[in-house]
Amino acid sequence: MSGGKVYLVGAGCGAADLITVRGWKLLQNCGAVVYDDLIADDLLNMVRNSAEQIYVGKRSGRHAMSQTEICDLLIRKAREGKVVVRLKGGDPFVFGRGGEEMEALLEKKIPCEMVPGITSAIAIPAEAGIPVTQRGVSRSVHIVTAHTADTEDGLPEQIEELARLQGTLVFLMGLRQLPKLTKKLMAAGKRANTPAAVISGGNAPYPAVVRGTLSDIAERACGVQPPAVIVVGETAALRFKHGEQQPLKGITVGLTGTNAVTEKLSSLLAPLGAQVFLAERSVVRELPAALEPLRPQWLVFTSANGVRVFFKKLREQRLDLRRLHSCRIAAIGTATAAVLEEYGLQADLVPQTATTEALAQALLSHVAKDEEIFLLRSAKGSRELFDTLAACHIIQDIPLYDIEADPAVIQRSLPRIKEMDYLLFSSAGGVELYFQTHGAVPEGTVCVCIGKKTARALCGYGIRDPLVARDISAAGMVRVLLENRVENFDGFLKKSVDNWKVHCYTNDCSGSGV
Repeated sequence: MSGGKVYLVGAGCGAADLITVRGWKLLQNCGAVVYDDLIADDLLNMVRNSAEQIYVGKRSGRHAMSQTEICDLLIRKAREGKVVVRLKGGDPFVFGRGGEEMEALLEKKIPCEMVPGITSAIAIPAEAGIPVTQRGVSRSVHIVTAHTADTEDGLPEQIEELARLQGTLVFLMGLRQLPKLTKKLMAAGKRANTPAAVISGGNAPYPAVVRGTLSDIAERACGVQPPAVIVVGETAALRFKHGEQQPLKGITVGLTGTNAVTEKLSSLLAPLGAQVFLAERSVVRELPAALEPLRPQWLVFTSANGVRVFFKKLREQRLDLRRLHSCRIAAIGTATAAVLEEYGLQADLVPQTATTEALAQALLSHVAKDEEIFLLRSAKGSRELFDTLAACHIIQDIPLYDIEADPAVIQRSLPRIKEMDYLLFSSAGGVELYFQTHGAVPEGTVCVCIGKKTARALCGYGIRDPLVARDISAAGMVRVLLENRVENFDGFLKKSVDNWKVHCYTNDCSGSGV
C-alpha cells in the first residue's frame, strides 16, 4: 500500500506545550505514533483513538526495542500506508539517533521529514534558571555526549580541547561518568572552582538540581538519578528563575478519569511542581439509544459526557431541538450545567452538592409525581438514583454511553505505576476501571478521592482511609493532597502566588465525572 510517510518529531523537554505547532498538528492527524521514554502524557492524548501508539523507549539499562528494530518498525508502518510520527524527546538530531533513523528510511525510499524540537541541552538548564550563553560570561556553548564506546574509558576523545574552551560545556548521557569526567577535565587544566551543575528535569521521574564546582559536583550529585544534564562553565552559577513555591516538587501523581477531569487536575498540579501522568484514562463508548419519542417533563443529566452524547444523538437521529421547548432540565453539578450552556440551554435545577444523593433529593422536592423523567447517563450510573426516583415518579433510565479504560494509556502507564506517591480518583467508575486494569495500588501510594462515594468504592477494594476532598471538585482534590503533603498548609496559601489560588479555586470539575 502506498501513501505512507514518517515524520521525526522533536517533542521538546517537559511540558507538552513545548512541542512545535507543526509537531502538535502532526500528532493530531497521524495514523501511528512511535514514541520514546519521558514523553508528556498530554501529547499522546492528542493522538486519535484509531491511531496506533507504540512505545519504544530507552532508559538507562532498559531498552524496549533495539535501534535496528525501531528502524524496521518505522519502515513497516510507512509501507502499510500510514502517516507515522516518530516522537522523540528533545530534538531528534541532537544525540537522539534521528540521523540513523532518517538514513534507514531514505535507504528504503520511504518519504520522511524531520520536525525540530527544543533540545534537552538547552531546555533542561533553562528550566533550572541556567542560560547556556550569556553576554560577558559565555559566548559559546558546546554540546557533548559524555558516553562513547570509541574510547577506553568511555569519555570523549577531545577532553583536553574541551577543557581549554572558555564557553559553556553541556554533557548529555554522562551521569555515571561524572566522577571520571570531572577529574579528567581538571587534569587537562580546567579550574577546580569552575561552576558546575547537574540537572534532572523535564519529565524525568526524579527531578533534581544540584550546583557546585568542578571539584565537588560529582560528590554533591551522587544521589541524582538519570537522565540528567551536566553543565560546566561560568553560567552554571547563574540563577535566572523566580523563587516560586513548588511544594510538590519531586512528587509523582497518577491520575484517573476522563480527559475533562485529568486535564483540569494536571493544570492545577503542574504549577506546584508535581510530576503528573495518566494511570488510567476513561474513554466514552456510545451505546445505541433511540430518543424518539422525546417529550418528557424532565431531562436529568449526571455528567458532562451525558450532555455531549445526548446532543450528538439528537443530530444523528435528526430530532429537532424545538422538541425540548417544554422540558425542564436538571444537572448534577456546575460543570455539567456549564456544558449545557454550550448548547444554549440553562439548567433549571442544580443541587448545591454535586452528588447523586443531592440530585435525587432535589428532584424529589421539585418534580410533581405525575411528571415523567428521562434519566440520561452512563450505563455505570448509580442504581440508588433510579430506585429513589422510581419509587415516586414515572422514570425512564436511558444509558447513552459506557466508560472503558483506554488500552494505550494502560500500556504506557505500566512502567510508572510503581513510582506513584499519590493516586487520584474522580469517580467510583474510575476506581472500578483502575482495579480492572492494574489490579492493585502499590504499597506506599496515597489514594485521593473526589468524594465519599468514590471513597466507598475504594474501600470495596481494600483501600482504607483514603484522602477525601471536602469540595467535590478538582480543586478540592488538590487541596486535600496539599494539606497532606505540606506541613504548614495555611502558611503556604498565604505565601503562594495569588493567580494560582484564583485558578485553583475557580476552576473545578463538579459533576463532570461518569
